Amino acid sequence: MNKVVKRVIVFALTAILISGCSKSSREAATGAEDNPQTKAVESTPGSTEEAAKTGDSEETKDAYTVLKDKDGKVYDLGGMEITIADWWSPEEEAEPANAKEEDTKAYRDWIQKTYNFKIKQVGIDDYGTHPETFINFATSGGDENYVFILYTGSLAAPMKSGLFYDLSTLECLDFNNNKWNEATKKLMTKGGAVYGMRAGGNEPSGGLYFNKRLLEEANIDPESLYEMQADGTWTWDAFEKICKQTTRDTNNDGVIDTYALTNFSVNFYNEVVASNNASFIGLDEKGRFFNATGTDEFMEAMNWGYNILKKYEMPQPDGTEWDYSFTSFVNGEAAMNAAAVYQSGTYKEMEDDYGFVCFPKGPNADTYHNIWSDNVYVIPACYDADRAWKIAFAFNLYSEETPGYEEDMDWQTGYYENFRDTRAVDETISILKSRESGTIWYSSLVPGISVGDIIYGVYANEATPAEKIEEVKNQWQAYIDEANK
Repeated sequence: MNKVVKRVIVFALTAILISGCSKSSREAATGAEDNPQTKAVESTPGSTEEAAKTGDSEETKDAYTVLKDKDGKVYDLGGMEITIADWWSPEEEAEPANAKEEDTKAYRDWIQKTYNFKIKQVGIDDYGTHPETFINFATSGGDENYVFILYTGSLAAPMKSGLFYDLSTLECLDFNNNKWNEATKKLMTKGGAVYGMRAGGNEPSGGLYFNKRLLEEANIDPESLYEMQADGTWTWDAFEKICKQTTRDTNNDGVIDTYALTNFSVNFYNEVVASNNASFIGLDEKGRFFNATGTDEFMEAMNWGYNILKKYEMPQPDGTEWDYSFTSFVNGEAAMNAAAVYQSGTYKEMEDDYGFVCFPKGPNADTYHNIWSDNVYVIPACYDADRAWKIAFAFNLYSEETPGYEEDMDWQTGYYENFRDTRAVDETISILKSRESGTIWYSSLVPGISVGDIIYGVYANEATPAEKIEEVKNQWQAYIDEANK
């Protein structure tokens, strides 16, 4: 259906029900001393019958649903100004560039006017200082009302220090609602408390790029990689067969002219470990971290990757920097490259055509894996319950899908601009965005631990996987014990 027609129909004929919090407008405006959660009753999306049972009421106006408390009053946040704090957004939002952006702006303008609050996403500092900005604010407090966006590498220290508000105590946030990212919830849940959130599906992290020309010159149909991915036969064994065929001495002078692989160390080994359903740090049934590098799945993955690189990896050219692998792939010096999805923004300019598939499955995996590394949304723990509730109420509404676009597929458009073929987007990116592919790196929650402690030395052939694991074992255990306290 035409998007404009769809939009008109939806907005004119239906009431879009937005999941919200339950709290009287009087309490929201005045910050009553009573705990707001003890008085909050959540209204179920799409169920006016349930709202009636709980005493909440809903009124449809201008194609949106007005949420009211059990006394029939519209929730009122008293003019509160809320900032979703990141390190990249401009001070002023850009003007809408298409119909969806126009409708998103209209919806967000409406919720702010209806419930009497203001909210915007703004870059308050830069990438390097952002974690410190959060820690300073969460420690000392301030007048600002924040939802902070944090990247996964900055979560460990504030999590350990108790600087994140327990969102499970705020009844306006229903984490059983499908809008909330399951991987984020799993990572940020500790002892029944939920310390971080993210709306929407998984962001695709990384996979395997392949040079179509080099595959064809080695008598390999590039489309066969997509076919194997689709039928489930894209495995380590299938991958190694391609490695053998694409590592070639093309002029018979005894020197390899084109290699199968060129990689940045962490990108490659992270994919290898995840592809065998293994991890560096695990989480047991009691919610305690443990060193997972001694498991059979982990050792199998590291040893396989170690041997693959020894046979098929392009050596680093003399005088090059750490990122030479990206340049060598662009220059057509190697057939395959394990890299992040965002690398396509650079690769789209390369002369050779390229494709993109998931990293192949190991023998211990039933599906392809996407290493979860999305940003997390947190509320500082320095707020009292009433203030945190109001911030969460507003963010819950702000983070809803724009009414009329709940099944929108516009996410594909941006990826089409960078990838050379539609199968990379329609098939590979779709897999990486799925719930089933999500793999969580718990190492991001253990202060002091870096996967590079093992990967860098192994990649440089300074030690075998077993030797490097043994070398860092005691120090890692000390970090884990401290994180588990």
